[in-house]
Amino acid sequence: MVQHPVRLATRADARAAAQLLHDFNKEFDAPTPGPEVLAARLARLLDQGDTFAYLAGSPAVGIALVTLRPNVWFDGPVALLDELYVRPDLRGRTIGTDLIRAVADYCRELGVDFLEVNVDEGDKDALRFYVHHSFALRQPDTGERAFYLTRALG
Repeated sequence: MVQHPVRLATRADARAAAQLLHDFNKEFDAPTPGPEVLAARLARLLDQGDTFAYLAGSPAVGIALVTLRPNVWFDGPVALLDELYVRPDLRGRTIGTDLIRAVADYCRELGVDFLEVNVDEGDKDALRFYVHHSFALRQPDTGERAFYLTRALG
């Protein structure tokens, strides 16, 4: 029996999802606008259709948040796994694996050909997790390391 079943989030789940996202940032001392602001933003994004989330458990103990975008190289959209978080006291119990599998399955249903995730270089546990789930640290055709660069515009 699955102790923390995974389900596709709806607008009604925005508050619970936002609390998990807030907790994630607080755990790593990253800035957060707070759960109320996140809930409002998430509700809007979920309504637009190019963002979806999966929650694990009831009450929710884990979240996977994904945005979709068009891309010239693929017929379907490309998916970015924006966040994957499981409460620290419940890690190592396959909840993250269940979430990533649900995301991958749903992406396939949506015609997504490519799933991306950004990981900080120092986050060895996350890197190991994603490599275990078939994400590549190196370009398969060249063997070169893959990088993701950002630039703040605000």
